[in-house]
Amino acid sequence: MARTEGFRLLSPGMVDLLHDNGVRGLLTTLAGDVLARAQAGAPVDTGEYRASLRIIQDTTDRAVVRVGSNDDKAMVIEARTGNLARAVGGGR
Repeated sequence: MARTEGFRLLSPGMVDLLHDNGVRGLLTTLAGDVLARAQAGAPVDTGEYRASLRIIQDTTDRAVVRVGSNDDKAMVIEARTGNLARAVGGGR
């Protein structure tokens, strides 16, 4: 089995790129597409889950953009339907 070593980005330019507003904008645009697919494919019982789907912005050592839900049943719904996973995969 091949052994992989961790690495650190030491270039200040690379760090700047990972925090760049243009990168965050691109990620947000892509997340908007995922959100639209997730909402279109969301199971509807009361509509609370669909309404709770949203884009979440964060920053770690880089720009982070996620699509998620704050509905109490979101993890159960995802486990049963795979709605968000399908939305990320473009519906495949």
